[in-house]
Amino acid sequence: MPMNPKDLPLVHTGTIIEDDPLTLAELCRACGVHADWVISLVEEGIIEPDGKEIHLWHFSGESLVRVRSALRLQRDLGINLAGIGLALDLVEELEKLRTQLNQTENFRKHKA
Repeated sequence: MPMNPKDLPLVHTGTIIEDDPLTLAELCRACGVHADWVISLVEEGIIEPDGKEIHLWHFSGESLVRVRSALRLQRDLGINLAGIGLALDLVEELEKLRTQLNQTENFRKHKA
């Protein structure tokens, strides 16, 4: 059963250490969400754990960022999981394009 965004607590912020993988339980605690909701994110392809079975899953710092972003999108804007996946993918693509643009501009400045 999908969670009601009003049932989701506020997101806790903190330092993300991408080298330290998180278990499902740790990810849920860090984001203040239930495991069922995180499993739904995995099923939608919004995050991808390492490990084939749920009890062996480990998540990266990038997954933590995506879960927190997904939480805000659902809570603040009422976006469903399919929309969250699309929105996060578009934001990532936009960030990549901005990085490429900045690199191109820096290259041109140094070349001139």
